Amino acid sequence: MTEAITLKNLKKEYKNVSALHDLTLSIGQGEFFGLLGPNGAGKTTTINILTGLCNKTSGSVSLFGKDVVSDYEEARALIGLVPQEFNMDFFEKAYNVLYFNAGYFGIPRSERAAKIERLFRDLDLWEKRNSPVRELSGGMKRKVMIARALIHQPKILILDEPTAGVDVETRKSLWSYLEKLNKEGITILLTTHYIEEAEALCQRIAVINKGRIVALDSTQKLLHLLEGETLTLHLEKPLAKIPKALAHYTVVLNQNTLTFSLKPKDSLSQLLADVTSARLSIVKLETTQNKLEDVFLHLTKK
Repeated sequence: MTEAITLKNLKKEYKNVSALHDLTLSIGQGEFFGLLGPNGAGKTTTINILTGLCNKTSGSVSLFGKDVVSDYEEARALIGLVPQEFNMDFFEKAYNVLYFNAGYFGIPRSERAAKIERLFRDLDLWEKRNSPVRELSGGMKRKVMIARALIHQPKILILDEPTAGVDVETRKSLWSYLEKLNKEGITILLTTHYIEEAEALCQRIAVINKGRIVALDSTQKLLHLLEGETLTLHLEKPLAKIPKALAHYTVVLNQNTLTFSLKPKDSLSQLLADVTSARLSIVKLETTQNKLEDVFLHLTKK
């Protein structure tokens, strides 16, 4: 797979703080990649170096083989950035925000109108195109920033907390739009504090803590870092002890509930067969799975 983003031994040191320690990471073309970590972990610093907003201390950073320092103009043109903070002229019309940004990337005036209309219609903003940014809701402002980042058709979209402060409906609609962009071939790098967002969207995730990557794997494999699925049986009558047929499982008895912590080697069908052989009278059965939030907390606490 072609590498869209390549970081090698990346370091960033401030006067009294070492923000990044030998960060090495590669993101393939067309990936939807998540970068998670607590506040101050180094996520935004990494993005700022990728986009030329701050200088690295050492190491190398390239985008589709273009070095972000020596090939700055070419590398920067490959990226569309949606920063965490609003950084638009709030007194300008939403349409003009995109129109002027298109000019920064050399898009001819004759082509700008069609590009802006397509993006605004895709994001359900067309009716608000002539509204000053200050009059838009928080969710609409986020959409304008995403549209602005896409106006020059970048190969890489970097999203730093893109749905912070938006309502649930807007968040879900943005998820669908981002998935559509990714299917069209855009490489997406996402940082978010909404763990369910990363779990729903990202194919691979890196967890960063204190400037170091503490885990890097597919979303599904990260979810299996802790114990797997939990199965709880609610029984009609309390039990005095765990039935012999179920004693070899990792199971906790609490009066009339049996809670099984399933391991990868455990077969659910075999467990249910063993439960049947124990002749238990079951009122209700519940299952729960690890969430990425559990894994995140586990890794950052370590």
